[in-house]
Amino acid sequence: MKEIAIVICNYNYERFLAEAIDSALAQDYEGTRVIVIDDGSTDGSRAMIEQYGSRVAAIFKENGGQVSAYNVAVEMLDTEFVIFLDSDDVLYPGVVSEVMREFENSDVAKVQFRLDVIDVEGNQTGAYVPHSAPPSDCRRLLMKGWLYPSPPASGNAYRLSALKQVFPVPETGINRYGADFYAIYGVALVGPVATISRSLGSYRVHHTIEPSVSFANSEQIKKAPRAFKERWVTLREVARARLNLDLPPSFYDFAHEKSYFGSSLYRAPLSKRWRWMAHESHDYLHTIIANPFWSLKKKLGTLFLSSLCLLPFSPLSDFVIRYITNPLARRGAVAEQERGRHAT
Repeated sequence: MKEIAIVICNYNYERFLAEAIDSALAQDYEGTRVIVIDDGSTDGSRAMIEQYGSRVAAIFKENGGQVSAYNVAVEMLDTEFVIFLDSDDVLYPGVVSEVMREFENSDVAKVQFRLDVIDVEGNQTGAYVPHSAPPSDCRRLLMKGWLYPSPPASGNAYRLSALKQVFPVPETGINRYGADFYAIYGVALVGPVATISRSLGSYRVHHTIEPSVSFANSEQIKKAPRAFKERWVTLREVARARLNLDLPPSFYDFAHEKSYFGSSLYRAPLSKRWRWMAHESHDYLHTIIANPFWSLKKKLGTLFLSSLCLLPFSPLSDFVIRYITNPLARRGAVAEQERGRHAT
């Protein structure tokens, strides 16, 4: 039987760690191994991990960031496949069996699946990621600079031989974090991607009480765009040196551009909103109009909503920006409409 490792990368997430480990141990695929890499936690994570005894393999290392944890895992693993599970996320029962069927039926480098978004307490929000499915040949689009729709780290299973062509990744500077960027896009340069179009796990978002323009957990909205650009530079260097591929100097990704859109226009005066649209919106609009993953209906709808930000009514503009940039804000808008209908 082919083996797969579920590698749980943890740093100071004692509160959520047991749920992640338990979800990995509950998989029904017999060839599943569970490994926890603790990146120098200072809370009670180590004691919790040790309580599992021989049911999990544990690696305790000095704090070096997520990229260093991925580097360690890729170097030491001897399984044929791997899932990197963030320690605050959860896998549903049976996910490994479904993933392994995909690997056995096709020679793909990665199998990805949808993740339900949960709040900090583990409650379902009604949102999920990603919202679009990529083609199997993501390499062709990456070579044109398009980042394909992918779930965050926990929604991806990799062929280890593909990861070994990308990792290790430099660990300095911005590369303490964002290891899944290199795994997600790097392996797609090596081989095809298969997609399971239903939710097989949960992605925990830690700020859901009052959704604003920020959605992802790892980085603040004003920091994330710069980090993505620097990681693209590193990925280009890795692709050139190890795969003999020349990626374009810049990339296109709506998730990236909407971060600029949100951070620039949210709660901004009307003059700034018009100025940004007139002089700085080219890449944002391009990732809508030329988006290879979207239907015409979705493109037109997003363009229409974006245009509402130019109206001289700040509450509407801010609402639209939240709606575009944050799936949780969309769910909140729907819930508010439902409450309004019931009240009348």
